[in-house]
Parts: sequence; C-alpha cells; structure tokens
Amino acid sequence: MRLHVHQWGSGPRVVLVHGVLLGGREAWRAQRPLTERWTLLAPDRVGHGKSPDGVQDFEVDSELIAEQVLDEPAHLVGLSYGAIVAMLSAARRPEMVRTLTVVEPPAAGIVRGDEVVDAWDAELRRFLDGPLDDPREVFKAFFPLAGVPLPIPDPVPETLRRGARALVGMRPPGDADLPLAALAEADFPTLVVTGGHRPEYEIIADAIADAVGARREIVRGMGHLVPDTGAPFNELLEGFLNHGE
Repeated sequence: MRLHVHQWGSGPRVVLVHGVLLGGREAWRAQRPLTERWTLLAPDRVGHGKSPDGVQDFEVDSELIAEQVLDEPAHLVGLSYGAIVAMLSAARRPEMVRTLTVVEPPAAGIVRGDEVVDAWDAELRRFLDGPLDDPREVFKAFFPLAGVPLPIPDPVPETLRRGARALVGMRPPGDADLPLAALAEADFPTLVVTGGHRPEYEIIADAIADAVGARREIVRGMGHLVPDTGAPFNELLEGFLNHGE
C-alpha cells in the first residue's frame, strides 16, 4: 500500500502526521507559512485523503511512514493519533529523525491505573464500539471527548465524512505500547506539546516527557487542535526545529 504524501515549500524536510479525522492537507493548513523555509511533507494515513481505504492502526501506519516517508533525514511531527504513529515511526528509523514533536498523543496505556485517564479511555472505547454511521452524531460525541472546540459543520463536507468512516474498526489509541525507552536513548531531541484543555492529555504528555527526557510545552487557544493556533504553535515548532539543524 502506498500512502499519498502532500508536499509544499523548500528547505529541510518536516514530516507532519495527522490525527483521526482530517487528512494531511487539511490537518496542517495553519502550518503553510513555514513553507518559506521548510519542505513540509504531510502523508495521508490509511483511510484518509488520497490514500487507500483501510482500518486505522498505529502499528501499520508507523511502518508505512517509516518505510515510505522517512527515506531521508527529516524532522517528525505528529498530532493526536498521528503522534502515536510518529513515536513508533521514530523508533523504527531513529537514524532518519532529526527532531520529534508530538502533540496531544492519546496514549492512555502508558499511564494505566490513573483513574482520570482510565475513565476517559473507557469512554473513548465505548464511543468506538458504538454506532458510527451518522457523521453528525459521530462528531457530536467525538468533539467534546477529544476536545475539539468547533461547531459541527452543516452540511458535513466529504473530507470529514471520510474521516468519520475511518473511525470504524480503528485500533484504540490506548492499546499503543510506546517505545519510550528507545526514544529516551535516541540521539534526536523530543518536544511534547498539549493544549491545556483536558487533564487526560496533560497527564499522558507529562509521563511521556518524563520518560523520554523531552521538552514540555503548552499552547492554549484551540483545545486539541493545537496546530490550528497558527503563529503560536508555528513559532514554538520552528524554534525547536532550528535546534535540530
């Protein structure tokens, strides 16, 4: 299976891995100003954008991205489910990673036993096991659960309809066994970012940062959609990328 990869700009390579609903083109629209100095590569994960249909699985996606997109040295950035994919991809090909940035990874499994995160993970699993055939009902349940501070569009555009279909059968993010020890030993620096809106993301991000020895930052204003803050996130990210050049 070949992933479609959107490419913009010129300069050092930055691979951007999107989350569960929007594909690469839409998820990273606020990062386009970076194209003046960086080459942005945004793969559409399985079931999104122009890539083939299929069930979302962080292990499968990480293998595809490691093989097909990390074929040259690059900075690696992941959002939400894509942050889990990015961490797994980085562990697969650490020699190709200059820096790693993960934004709001929903990796509940790494803090198993935390009551707040366990309850949230259980709610997410109930959502994924429920009916997912009506996009508006899907978003009505998913947006507050994930922390998406946006109204549900009416009508729902096809991009989001496909994103809703891609939730069917998705491997729960709480199942991810993150390679934290390998990431801690890697030569590249790591940045962990959250939006300061839900305690679950903060608990998970703190645990990842502590285990890996990562820099930890919060960018408020857009809930889970941290990259959509635009300039605040871009300035943080670009400053971090420059340290890896």
